[in-house]
Amino acid sequence: MFILGYFFIAVAKVLDFVLLFFMWIIVARAILSWVSPDPFNPIVRFIHNVTEPVLYPIRSKIPVNYGGIDFSPIIVFLGIIFLRTFVVNTLLRLSAALV
Repeated sequence: MFILGYFFIAVAKVLDFVLLFFMWIIVARAILSWVSPDPFNPIVRFIHNVTEPVLYPIRSKIPVNYGGIDFSPIIVFLGIIFLRTFVVNTLLRLSAALV
């Protein structure tokens, strides 16, 4: 069973890293919304293409745009914090029980 425990540790660490990386991409997207970047820049296009599938459903279902301020990144931030706290820690505790 220790192999399964180490597998859960690896999954938890990779998931934690991916969520942290996505959180920083959301921060970059919020900063880019304050300036007028070149839309043909590959970095700007990458950030837009990665974040838009997550932000668009929130914008379409919940009217989070109040006074010209888009609050959808904050909702995504809260979701990422929840996933990092609940899912990652649950996997780590489960793996500790198996190792």
